[in-house]
Amino acid sequence: MRKHLLGAFICLLAGTLMVSCKKDAVKSTTASEISDETKAKIYALGFGTDNVRKVAGGYLVENDIVLTEENLNTKVNSPILRVAESEQYRTTNLVSVSGARNITVLVSGLGTAYVAGTDTAIARYNRAGLSITFTRITSGTADITIQGFSQGPSGGFITLGSSGFPTAAGNPYNSILMNTHRLAYGANPNVLYVGSVIQHEIGHCIGFRHTDYDTRVSCNQNVNEGDAGYGAIHIPGTPTGFDANSWMLACSNGGDRTFNANDLIALNYLY
Repeated sequence: MRKHLLGAFICLLAGTLMVSCKKDAVKSTTASEISDETKAKIYALGFGTDNVRKVAGGYLVENDIVLTEENLNTKVNSPILRVAESEQYRTTNLVSVSGARNITVLVSGLGTAYVAGTDTAIARYNRAGLSITFTRITSGTADITIQGFSQGPSGGFITLGSSGFPTAAGNPYNSILMNTHRLAYGANPNVLYVGSVIQHEIGHCIGFRHTDYDTRVSCNQNVNEGDAGYGAIHIPGTPTGFDANSWMLACSNGGDRTFNANDLIALNYLY
């Protein structure tokens, strides 16, 4: 997920300092350092190649989605399945569930706002009465690990967090990266805001595409993210037309955003 930064907002926050600034936990490269071959593969999957960055696990595209080397080298044979302009969409791979499944989440090396935000996101999922539940653990190996990185604005946007999609084996994507840069959440991160972003990234981890993946209208863009090798399959029962409040919109409005009625229909259909 990313946020569109207005000039005045940037100027306001430029003078603030992060109370607990973390060192960049993810080594990244600039788009110019990405090979033409890699860019061609990314483009072939339907993603733009502006501001592509090499991160742990693959390549960050559209400031939100991580494409792995496996994704880039997998031939796409399935068509994009679309019913309307803006509905709920899922990936081909989902988290496998046999009756019920608990997914563990670990917050590593981040401050209290990110821990509390994780608890907020987990509580919202668990209240939805799904066949999957989430539990935050404090040590050991988790199904999803949340870590930090620091990255300033690029092209008028700043990345709030990033993650990926479920594996072919039916496991959730195992990593969420949250931006600790002072322009992402400010000097004193709001727990509900941080929690809503984590909630969004967990959505990707369990198989949700952006609600506006084919327009990115929430970012004031006109870009189709494409199938990207993951699938963009319409979830029955979700309405047509732009859903301005969905938790899976591509860009944040800068506030707390949780599940709306249509989101809960989508979640309960899949899980």
